[in-house]
Amino acid sequence: MANFGFERLVLSEPVVQDFSLAEKMAVKGGHILSGMRVTPTLQEALEDCVYVVGTTSRTQVEKRTPLTPEDAARRLAEESTRGRVALLFGGEQRGLSDEDLTHCQDLLVIPTSDVQPSMNLAQSSAVLLYLCHRQGLTSEPALPQEEEAGARLGTLNALSGRMRAAMLAADFLNPQAPEHVLHELERTLMRARLTQREAELWLNAFKHLGRAVAPGTSRE
Repeated sequence: MANFGFERLVLSEPVVQDFSLAEKMAVKGGHILSGMRVTPTLQEALEDCVYVVGTTSRTQVEKRTPLTPEDAARRLAEESTRGRVALLFGGEQRGLSDEDLTHCQDLLVIPTSDVQPSMNLAQSSAVLLYLCHRQGLTSEPALPQEEEAGARLGTLNALSGRMRAAMLAADFLNPQAPEHVLHELERTLMRARLTQREAELWLNAFKHLGRAVAPGTSRE
């Protein structure tokens, strides 16, 4: 990160809690560790972002086509004009789970040789951060005016919760497995590139809708 001018590091549910050894090894990168944020959930880590690209080694993900590293870097630079963006990495052993990837608008795959298809986290992050640096993306891009700001994932997650409750009450979702359809609906909202104000309007609309279809409420 320090090599390419990026400073904002967020760790979600890290296995390691003692970073003293990392501090000893972080030559000229101690400022990144000192400013690092640790969150208990991935959802919280991404809540202030408007766009997230998740890295994966899987070339086949259901109903999703991964971007190339170059296209992902361009997309991150473009979306940064709407607000904060994030490049999401998983652990080296298992990568990002299907559930983790639902928080990402796009996925990317770094093409590698069949002889050695695996890349460790340091290698993959260096490749991608270099490409982001070439696109002129900075750690803290200028944020847009509020009326133009993109919808933050925290707001979209709150909207998803209200949608789930209202649609379950209206018998639209299967109560035994609501996530499959709900995730499809969530992806359409992400593709719509809502502004923060638009997302808040949807959130308020589903708040009232949820009250109207709640058990015991008259539907005349």
